[in-house]
Amino acid sequence: MRRVARDLGVGTMSLYYYVETKAELLDLMHDAMMGEVIVADGELPRDWRGALELIARRALAAIQRHPWSLSGPIALPGPNALRHFDQSLAAVSDLDLDLQARFEIILAVDDYVFGYALREAEDQREEAAWDESQLDKTVAAYFEAQLATGGYPQIEQIREGQDPHEMMRRIRGYARDPERFEHGLKRLLDGIALELGADPGNTPRASE
Repeated sequence: MRRVARDLGVGTMSLYYYVETKAELLDLMHDAMMGEVIVADGELPRDWRGALELIARRALAAIQRHPWSLSGPIALPGPNALRHFDQSLAAVSDLDLDLQARFEIILAVDDYVFGYALREAEDQREEAAWDESQLDKTVAAYFEAQLATGGYPQIEQIREGQDPHEMMRRIRGYARDPERFEHGLKRLLDGIALELGADPGNTPRASE
């Protein structure tokens, strides 16, 4: 609360005229962020896949703008969070599935978005905490010692005779690929489409 007051240029106690506790302030912040996820009226695609793709991309973009949302206490759902949930239900409302199955599809997409964002944030914290050359040297030396035991044949295979430094750079390159989110989202939705009996190749896709 003191930091917020300092950033706003007001006294700390003056904030309590608007919010009673830090938890209430965080609830309001979370709901404001969720407002960025909401799709404008009339812009939600009519097909389930296009709608879920659009919601997933907007959710990831909102989290990336507000990484603080990945930590802290669970926020109470506000009007924007409820509107987001309502739009997610609308996205799958035409599927011939019971409520539990539709809800599981929504959660699968939410879990993917949150998991991707969490891994991305962890990678950024790791980069900030370590000098890359030091990280390369430390991790590469560890890998070299472990691979020498002969107990990791699959890792040894993907190494393809490369220097450990080069192997680590290649692996981190895969993790940081800017298209990785879209690739993973496509695989997830392809799997759902197959379960629904649809041809993933003929399923409409939306793009922002």
